[in-house]
Amino acid sequence: MADLVFFYGTLMAPFNRRERLHIDPSLTWVGHGRIAATLFDLGIYPAAVPSGEYLVRGEVHRMEHPVKVLRALDELEGYRPSEPESSLYTRELITVELESGETVTAWAYFYNAPLGRAERIPSGDYLEYLKIR
Repeated sequence: MADLVFFYGTLMAPFNRRERLHIDPSLTWVGHGRIAATLFDLGIYPAAVPSGEYLVRGEVHRMEHPVKVLRALDELEGYRPSEPESSLYTRELITVELESGETVTAWAYFYNAPLGRAERIPSGDYLEYLKIR
């Protein structure tokens, strides 16, 4: 099982959602990276949708206990492995390009529901969009 995970929204620093999920001690920072996807603002959190047209910036972490961490993330993201088509988000293995230029394979969660009037985040960077970076 892949032991890397890519975060692009409220699971990134400086938010404390990882701590509230009690998974932070099982994660080790790898670096910043980007994926081929389009980022949208859903109001209280962002949504990424796979796309070859745009890039989404985020963080890569190594999971010490992937099964435990992914179970907690699946619950948070509304992903049911037995029913992916009706899940709010789906979990997929994707290629991440790190800032160093190296590519790695990591788990990422992609939005799986209608986007409605969600605004596209042109920069693909949620923290920049919120003016946190």
